[in-house]
Amino acid sequence: MIKKAVIPAAGLGTRFLPATKAQPKEMLPIIDTPTIQYVVQEAVDSGIEDILIITGKGKRSIEDHFDRNYELETRLEEKEDEALLLEMRRLSDMADIHFVRQKELNGLGDAIYYARHHVGNEPFAVLLGDTIMDSVIPVTQQLIDTYDQYRGTVIAVEEVPADKVNRYGIVGGTPLSDSIMELNTLIEKPSIKAAPSNLAIAGRYVLTPDIFAAIEQTPKGKNNEIQLTDAMLLLLKRENLYSHRIEGKRHDIGNKLDFLKTTVEFALKRKEFSAPFLAFLKEIVAAHS
Repeated sequence: MIKKAVIPAAGLGTRFLPATKAQPKEMLPIIDTPTIQYVVQEAVDSGIEDILIITGKGKRSIEDHFDRNYELETRLEEKEDEALLLEMRRLSDMADIHFVRQKELNGLGDAIYYARHHVGNEPFAVLLGDTIMDSVIPVTQQLIDTYDQYRGTVIAVEEVPADKVNRYGIVGGTPLSDSIMELNTLIEKPSIKAAPSNLAIAGRYVLTPDIFAAIEQTPKGKNNEIQLTDAMLLLLKRENLYSHRIEGKRHDIGNKLDFLKTTVEFALKRKEFSAPFLAFLKEIVAAHS
């Protein structure tokens, strides 16, 4: 049973400067909810209540977000805003959340390595802190179900257009079902001709503790950093790895255009203003057509 999750959230968020100069990109809100809260909620909805968030310099607001704020709670009590008060208290009770700082930005593989003492000798989930999954069954739960069946590392993947495979880590292997593949290769940002498939790594994993030994042996790669994909490629020589094609939609909040699209899509799901917001969008489209 997967009991622990690791959420890497130490990146600088340079694609969102100047907004991220003094604010973590993971705290950028989709309407009124920070991105990382969606990520933590996915882990909780997948039955995980022990979560380690890997942070870095300037990320203290993430810790504050999941902590109690007694002054705010008192003010909400005085205003008799019970619904919002309960929501604020729920944030600190969502899960048993721990934090550790990545001392220097040295790649995703290095960030995961900081979890080795917390995880111990257990398999664990990894959820990237700037990626939201919109799905009926939580994507992490989908991976856990596949892990329970095959007892090996599971990587979430999604189909991407062939002309965009050079933007992603791509997997290849032998299909075991419509959604599951036993892997024989992982290639970081291959050319179209070199790509073994159009299945791109999608920011969610279930990893075995053997990944830590693989990370130790992984040399620095792209951007002079320790890449998780390179470590998994080493791990592939020792154990079976699997990919799971996700059921749902991935939102990359680190990308400005995707951030805007996500905000619109999530706004249209909010009953309190979906109708007037849709009417506004129609007006905008009509004015620009």
